[in-house]
Amino acid sequence: MSTTPTAGARPDEVRQHNRAVLLRRLHISGPRTRAALASEMGLNRSTIKTLVDELVGDGLVVERLPARRSGAGRPSLLVLPQPHAAVALAVDVRVEQVAMALIGFGGEILNRCSWSLRPSTRTPDEVFTRIVDNSAVLIEEAGVELAAVGVSAPGVVRRSDGMVREAPNLHWTDVPLGAWLSEALGDRRVEVGNDAELSVLAEHLRGAARGATDAVFVGADVGVGGGIISGGVPLRGSGGYVGELGHMVVRPDGMECYCGSRGCWETEVGERALSRALDLPEDSPRGVIVAELHALAQHPDEVLDRLGDFAEWLTIGLCNVVNLLSPQLVVLGDLFTALPRALLDHVGELLVERSLVSRAMGGTKLVTSSLGADGKLLGAAELAFEQVLASR
Repeated sequence: MSTTPTAGARPDEVRQHNRAVLLRRLHISGPRTRAALASEMGLNRSTIKTLVDELVGDGLVVERLPARRSGAGRPSLLVLPQPHAAVALAVDVRVEQVAMALIGFGGEILNRCSWSLRPSTRTPDEVFTRIVDNSAVLIEEAGVELAAVGVSAPGVVRRSDGMVREAPNLHWTDVPLGAWLSEALGDRRVEVGNDAELSVLAEHLRGAARGATDAVFVGADVGVGGGIISGGVPLRGSGGYVGELGHMVVRPDGMECYCGSRGCWETEVGERALSRALDLPEDSPRGVIVAELHALAQHPDEVLDRLGDFAEWLTIGLCNVVNLLSPQLVVLGDLFTALPRALLDHVGELLVERSLVSRAMGGTKLVTSSLGADGKLLGAAELAFEQVLASR
């Protein structure tokens, strides 16, 4: 969010803009002194004092002495966000599980729950009903008022109306999840986004890509998806359809993909491909795959013997991504976080060696997600908070 209001704005508009910027800064960056806020926002201290006093009066922030003191003299008060002052419901719908959390102003997780999905319980109606029922329990237990809802969903999501346009691995087509939830939860605002898009948003704001202006998230669940930060903001494309990196063709004579093409990247590095590479049945449970990867990681000398071909296809796709998007770093998430360190180091070296863009930039960092399973929940919450904080 810009710290400069629109030229010619009325005083009340300037005040509301500065208030929203301050709230956003506290939400993302955490506690700050008044002096730090004045410096970071480019405002004088009297303006910051007026804003903070107003927000304290509204119950959105509090001021406290820091827990740890350093140096002589009286320490400056810290301005802290009040988590219960604005609460978002975050929902992460996956192929095998649904997770939910109440996330407060400042990013604190206040309450959570999750449940597994089987083929018989993956229907839109079943998932929707469980979300509504469990949200009521979470809210009652936490004793909070819900401000907005953010949902992470796999597949193609139409951002304009929260329609899950196509989620092949769930067998969903044209599911108006956003509209359903908005009505069921008292006409609250509901934002729905693609899971990889929300993962990169969370990593950019709170995780491994924090501080990066250009980053790509690549995650492997059942399929492979990507999220992109370009110039410090999410790249969403026309209609919100962007980041389907798993359907980049890398092997034209390869396996048939459900999308209608052949040799898509996810047919070479997705969950089923990784199972094949580990000599496991394609339908192996996620836990079995992760356990096998962890066991293999204890024998670094054997990693490339077993996963050399997998590493090659992962490198080919990442080189294409880096050459096209020129990110400062690539964050690997979901199942990729369980890959042995020896494999990741090998792929990272090949990426620099083979990518012209990576060499020109002095090397592209390849890292794993620091948020883990909470990444999609935090991303969904940020989607909800975008409008909430602007109007507080």
